[in-house]
Amino acid sequence: MFKSVFIKYVTAFLLINISCMIILTTIITSLINSYNADVRATTLHKAAEYVSEYAGAQIEKADHSSISDYIDLHPETVHSFLQIMGINIDNFIMLISDENGGVILSGGSDAAMYLANEACVLSSDAPSLYISDELLTSLMSGDKIEEVSDLNGIFSESHDVHSVPIISADGKYIGAVHACAASTGLNILLNRTVKTIFMSTIWIMLAMLVIVYFISERLVSPIKAMSRAAKMFAKGQFDVRIPVYGDDEVAELATAFNNMASSLSTNEEMRRVFLANVSHDLRTPMTTISGFIDGILDGAIPPEKHEYYLGVIATEVRRLSRLVSSLLDISKIQAGERKFTKISFDICEMCRQVLISSEQRIEEKKLDVEFICDRDNMYVIGDTDAIHQIVYNLFDNAIKFASVGGKYIIEIKEVGQKIETSVYNEGIGIPEEDLPFVFDRFYKGDKSRGLDKTGVGLGLYISRTILEAHNEDIRVESEYGKWCRFAFTLSKGTAPKNTILPDTFRNNGGTL
Repeated sequence: MFKSVFIKYVTAFLLINISCMIILTTIITSLINSYNADVRATTLHKAAEYVSEYAGAQIEKADHSSISDYIDLHPETVHSFLQIMGINIDNFIMLISDENGGVILSGGSDAAMYLANEACVLSSDAPSLYISDELLTSLMSGDKIEEVSDLNGIFSESHDVHSVPIISADGKYIGAVHACAASTGLNILLNRTVKTIFMSTIWIMLAMLVIVYFISERLVSPIKAMSRAAKMFAKGQFDVRIPVYGDDEVAELATAFNNMASSLSTNEEMRRVFLANVSHDLRTPMTTISGFIDGILDGAIPPEKHEYYLGVIATEVRRLSRLVSSLLDISKIQAGERKFTKISFDICEMCRQVLISSEQRIEEKKLDVEFICDRDNMYVIGDTDAIHQIVYNLFDNAIKFASVGGKYIIEIKEVGQKIETSVYNEGIGIPEEDLPFVFDRFYKGDKSRGLDKTGVGLGLYISRTILEAHNEDIRVESEYGKWCRFAFTLSKGTAPKNTILPDTFRNNGGTL
C-alpha cells in the first residue's frame, strides 16, 4: 500500500494535519478552560464576598442576632439581591447557610436552580440541607474556601463552590455564603470550540488534498515516466523521451534524463557501427591472409609470385597489428594504466619530422603545403610519445581527407600561456551535425569507407583522452564540402640545454 510515492506523500500530509489539529485543539481548549476558570473563580469569589458583606451589614443594621432571623423578616429582599448577583453568570446559584451549616436560602439563575436537589425544601425553621462538618469548621475559623464538590450532596453533580463566612459586628460566626456554578456552560463552550476547529480542519484538509493531489501528481508523473523509460532502455529501446514541463528541479531532472537517453542512443549507435567496422577490418585482412596462404600451400600461386603475395600478407598483418594496438590503447586509457611522462620539447621540430615522414603521400595528392610557426623553435610540456601520436594522427587524417591539389596548412602559434598547434585542409570537411561526435569513441565520419579504408574511428578519441590527461583542449572547425581544421593546445615549456630531439619521435606506421 505504501509503495507509491503519492500514497506516502498524502499519508504524511494527513498525519501532519491531524497532529496539528490535535495540538491546536488542545492548546485552544486549555487556554479557554484556564481563562474561563480564572474568570469564574474571581466572579464567584467576589459575589460571595459582596453577599457576605451585605448580609453582615444588614444584620448589624437591623440589630438581629442571627442570619436566620433576618431572612425570616426580609426574605424577598435577600432573595432579590441574590438574583441580581447572578444575573451575569450562567448556571449560577447562591446559597446561604446558618451558623449550624443548614442551608436556609438559595437564589441565582433559573438554570442553576433547576440543577439543585429539587427534593429538598429550603426552610430557615427546619433546614433539610447541610454543608459538611469539615467545611463548617473551616468557615467558623474565618477561612474562605474554594473547592469543586457537590456540597455534601446538595447538588447532583460537582460545582465550583466559593464559600465566605458571614461575621457579625462582634466578630461572631453567624453563617456563610456559598457562590456555586456548574461547569455545564464551560463544557458547552469547549464542545463548540472543538467542533468548530474540527469542521474547519476537515474543510481545510479537503481543499489541501485537492492541491496536494495535483502537486504530487506533477512531481510523481515524470518519475513514473522515467521508470517506464528506464525499463524500455533495459530492453534496448533508447528512443523514449520524457515530456518536460516548467523550469523547476523536476524539469531539470527530466531534461538531464533525456540528455542521458540521447547519449545512450548515440553510444549504442556508435557501438554498433564500431562493431561493424572492427568486424570488417578483422575479416578482410584475415580473409586475404588465409586466401594467399592457402594458395601458396596448395601450389595455386607459382613460386616466383610468393614474395609478392607474402608482402601483401605482411601488410595485412601490420594492419591487424595497428587495429589491436588501438584497441589495447583504449583498454589502457579506460583502466587508467597508461602513464604519461611530461618533459619540455620542441613542438615545431616534432611537426616538421611528422610532415617530412608524410612527404610521399603529400606529393601523391599534390597538396599546397604551408608550415607556419611564430618562431623556429617553440617548446611545450607533454609526453613526447603521446603528443607524437596525436600529431601523426591529425596530420595523416588531414592528408587522407584533403582534396587533390588543395591547401594543407600546419600552424603553430602562441595563445596566451599556451602553444596552439593546428592542421587545416581543403577537402570534404565534416557535416555540422557530426561535429559534436567527432571525438567520441567508435565514431567514424567516412561511413562509406570510400576514403578511410584503414581507420576504425578510435584515433580522435584517443587523442582527446591524452590531451585531457595533460589538462589541455582539442577542437574542430569545419565547413562541409570545403575545409576542416583541428587544433590542440599545450602549455609552454622551456628550452632544454640539449635541444636534440628524443628518439621517441618516430612514425607510427599508420593511422589509428
